[in-house]
Amino acid sequence: MDIATSVRSAAADIAPGGFAVTEMQPMEALVACSKAGMRFVLILVGLFIVLAVLLAAVGIYGALSAVVGQRTAEIGVLMALGAQPTVIFRRVVGQGIGLCVIGILLGLVPALGLTRGMTSLLVGVEPNDPATFAAVAALFLFIAAAASGIPARRAARISPAETLRKE
Repeated sequence: MDIATSVRSAAADIAPGGFAVTEMQPMEALVACSKAGMRFVLILVGLFIVLAVLLAAVGIYGALSAVVGQRTAEIGVLMALGAQPTVIFRRVVGQGIGLCVIGILLGLVPALGLTRGMTSLLVGVEPNDPATFAAVAALFLFIAAAASGIPARRAARISPAETLRKE
């Protein structure tokens, strides 16, 4: 005899003809169904986070690539005057990190306001948890440093002789 039959017969014994047990499901299925809406929202938020990270990386890379392209002559002259490639590399990466710091500071105020509206989605985290904000800022700084690396390497490899010939 399966569980559904046992439950139906027990219900019939308690209240004969009083009510019928028509739909039964395991508790795990009921809990999973009740959490489906929250799970969807969290997946959506996760996708937005991934999109934000990708946009930040592409934006920083694009901005620094354009800057390196525009400043090729300046970088070539600096290298002709004795600037080491590591100095050029650090300068370009520093610009990328500087852009990221400005973005973090400009985004901090709206983020503090938005977390108050998202308190129902937060589980085990305070709305304005400093550790979470610090971790996200560190993640974006890491992304900025990584996205700056390619244009910085290109800038550090600029040949001063070729640059001066073009000018």
